[in-house]
Parts: sequence; structure tokens; C-alpha cells
Amino acid sequence: MLRRLVTAAAVLAGLHALPAQALEFRSVKETGVALYEAPALSAKKLFLVSRYYPVEVLSSQKEWARVRDATGGIAWIPQAALSGQRWLLVTADQAVVRATASADGQPVFSVARDGVLQWQEAPKDGWVKVKHRDGSSGFARITDLWGL
Repeated sequence: MLRRLVTAAAVLAGLHALPAQALEFRSVKETGVALYEAPALSAKKLFLVSRYYPVEVLSSQKEWARVRDATGGIAWIPQAALSGQRWLLVTADQAVVRATASADGQPVFSVARDGVLQWQEAPKDGWVKVKHRDGSSGFARITDLWGL
């Protein structure tokens, strides 16, 4: 009995030492891609998403990915429809992109809710470097974005 308890404790200690799994975010490659209720083209289409729309990949099954969107909705999308390029969704009424990673930084441009920005660098101190489709770049508050 004692041996089982020691073994169980060792297993639990080993599990505790495992690193947390990082979230995987991907973006949709093309405009008008359907998200499905199940991993099959014959399944019910739930809605269409636009190019660059970010999703969190929860799991993969053959040619399909189970994803979550910014609203928390879960659906299936063909793996081939996902890009390795990372885009972020603006969830604030407006995200002000600044020249420096500071609230005092000079505003460069702003993007309204549901707009997208390309992720450029890992977030630091509450800010993330982003790029607009027109090529403009700067820093946005991570609290204004989804997909990090």
C-alpha cells in the first residue's frame, strides 16, 4: 500500500513539473471560409469568416482543426484554410497603435473593433508590435486585441 502511495505521489509530482501547453493561434487564409459543426464538408455550416480572421486551434483531426473564435464559439475548419501567418482581432471599440510601447507614445494609426492587425513580435509589458495591411506598424495594447 505504501509503495502505491509513493508511486502515485511521484507520478503527480512529475505531472506538476510538466510545462503548460502554449495556445496555438492561426489565421484564415481566404475570404468566405465556412466554419462547420463537425469535421466534414457535409456537416452544417455555422458561419463564414473573412481572410485574416484569427482562431485558436484546440485540436486537430486529419484534415480538420477544431477552433475557437473571439466570441468563444467552437467549430471545425479545414486545415488547408488556415495560414501560419498570425493576425490579431481588435476587440476594443478602437485600438490606437503607437510609435512606442507606451501610453505616451505618438499615435500612428487606429483600427476599429473587428479590424485585424498582423502580429510582429511577442508581447512585452502589456504591448505588442503589430502591422497594418497597408504596411504601417507600431505598438498596440494587448488588452485591445484577441489572438495572443
